[in-house]
Amino acid sequence: MIRTVLNCARIALIVLALAACARQAPEQRLRQAVAQMQEAVEQGRPRDFMADVADDFIGNDALDHDGLDRLLRGQLLLNAKVGIRTGPLQVEMGQGDTATVRFGVLLTGGDGRFLPERGQLQQVTSHWRERDGRWQVYSASWAPAVE
Repeated sequence: MIRTVLNCARIALIVLALAACARQAPEQRLRQAVAQMQEAVEQGRPRDFMADVADDFIGNDALDHDGLDRLLRGQLLLNAKVGIRTGPLQVEMGQGDTATVRFGVLLTGGDGRFLPERGQLQQVTSHWRERDGRWQVYSASWAPAVE
């Protein structure tokens, strides 16, 4: 009887371990990539942010990968503290390995004191593709949010 209980417990532990190791769903990994990019900006780590931006990225006004990198680094130099608050992510999984993510975002910046000195509310539409289990944004557009 004790042996049966121990065997059942072992099987249960193996099943739990396998479930914990199971690969996350593509949408969950995409949501994590967006959250990691947000955290990278707030912590002043532009290299980590740009790791999830595809080399062929294109944004507003033909902003390319290198231009986005310079824009981000410039904002981090101008603002001792940068804040990003995203609204709910609307994720639309595409065919195969693509997705579109839409969200509102409040961007704030300043000298790091109690209140931010600047802020903008933007509406963002981003397009993503998954390669080798990793999501990268390859296109994005943003505009002031309409109230």
